Amino acid sequence: MEKTVIAQRPHKLIYRDGDRCVKAFDETFSKADILNEALNQARVEQTGLAIPKLLGVEVVEGRWSIVTEWIEGRTLAQMMEEQPEKKEEYLSFFVDLQLKMQSLTCPFLNKLKEKMNGKISASKLSATTRYDLHIRLESMPRHNKLCHGDFNPSNIIVTADGTPYILDWSHATQGNASADAARTYLLFCLNGDPEGGQRYLELFCRKSDTAMQYVQKWMPIVAASQLVKSNPEERDFLLSWVDVVEYQ
Repeated sequence: MEKTVIAQRPHKLIYRDGDRCVKAFDETFSKADILNEALNQARVEQTGLAIPKLLGVEVVEGRWSIVTEWIEGRTLAQMMEEQPEKKEEYLSFFVDLQLKMQSLTCPFLNKLKEKMNGKISASKLSATTRYDLHIRLESMPRHNKLCHGDFNPSNIIVTADGTPYILDWSHATQGNASADAARTYLLFCLNGDPEGGQRYLELFCRKSDTAMQYVQKWMPIVAASQLVKSNPEERDFLLSWVDVVEYQ
């Protein structure tokens, strides 16, 4: 079977090779980061959550690559686009899956707070703003729930029998579920769907019995951590959320 390109990004290529999915990285990725992503996937696999099985880490055509099993299906993002009348149903399904994930623990993953502290330090924000964000982050409750770090509908593959598989564990940590929800809300907004983001947030808060104000307290922290890898178009939106910290 010929290789089929699934996604091409500036520094990585994802393609199907028979019953395998290959994510090939260029030289801008360190071996340590690639091996850490594979290790995250292996550790999450042990929780019993439905994710593609890790098959190996290989050098393919000169590029370090993570190889997983191929999952046949459609992404939840595709399903929402194809059937907009079912968006509410799909959002509810999406939140239920996130809550199922967050009910699990994965003790050897990196700590979410430590990762965010590092991102804030690297954000190039003013020293005063960074200080405020570090203080806010330290004041937030320390949890150890399984957090995805990039939980959005394009990272959910639904098979023909309705089983959802969660993809891309490069940002996985253990930490506070509301921080993960805050990031998902911001991802909806960055993807041009603020209405979907608001409805997602309402569903998450209702189903998890979490105060919306509590999730919103995480948003300046999450926005600051997102700044490190943001493009210029996203930067103004993220800075508007970071600025919230100065008025509270």
